[in-house]
Amino acid sequence: MELQRIVKTEQADLAVTMHYPSGGGKGETLPLIVFCHGFTGSRIGMDRLFVQAARYFSDAGYLVVRFDYGGCGESTGSYGDGGMEQLVKETRIMLDYTLSFDCVDLSRVTLLGHSLGGAVAVQTAFRDRRVKHLVLWAPVAHPLADIVRIIGQEAHRNIIAAGQTDYLGYTLTDRFLQSLANAHPLQETRQIRGDVLVLHGAEDEVIASDAAHLYQKAFWLRSDGMSDKEILPYADHSFTGQEIRERLFGLTVDWLRIHDPKRGEWNHYVI
Repeated sequence: MELQRIVKTEQADLAVTMHYPSGGGKGETLPLIVFCHGFTGSRIGMDRLFVQAARYFSDAGYLVVRFDYGGCGESTGSYGDGGMEQLVKETRIMLDYTLSFDCVDLSRVTLLGHSLGGAVAVQTAFRDRRVKHLVLWAPVAHPLADIVRIIGQEAHRNIIAAGQTDYLGYTLTDRFLQSLANAHPLQETRQIRGDVLVLHGAEDEVIASDAAHLYQKAFWLRSDGMSDKEILPYADHSFTGQEIRERLFGLTVDWLRIHDPKRGEWNHYVI
């Protein structure tokens, strides 16, 4: 079952899609996955990545929530007005909203971030201990450098000179860039508890797969929590292709089941 919702905040009305699994037992609580989309993206995802993933995970028994950040997709507001801090705030608002449901198991809460959403997920988990697992798909490791490379040097110069620029219809401001410069997700990994999975495409031309190695090394330095990584051959930034996506989704679900505190199953998952 898929339901559409609007979550109202001070800055924007956030458009939300919720995927409920079928066949859940009466009184049974559900594991939760909340998606964090990338830079100027939406809850649909690149080439419907999040739609397909949410339905796959829902069929596997998860309650899945995907939403548009303010100014993206069908949400109101202006993207980037509050910088990375606003993206983290909106993610925590979505946690507030979804964790208020009696059907959610508070011990099985996962943030799944793609691209810049990966960095947002890390920064959210750093601030919010309700997040028990992190799944990072092709995550941004250096927010300022990565986003400037995406928008191009001309747009970057426009922001420096005029305080803002138009990028694909989105108004990007110097405040947004400054927030990227102040964001250091790799440094925040040491304070994050819980297990982490990083999946990246070997053919990613947007965010090089080196980011996955950096994240895993950073997470290894923690005193608590496991960290696993896999580089998917032939996969690009949006994990294009049916076979690649089936492997992406399958690896994610298998990993979550292994690290599920309620199941305790070890299904010979190997990285």
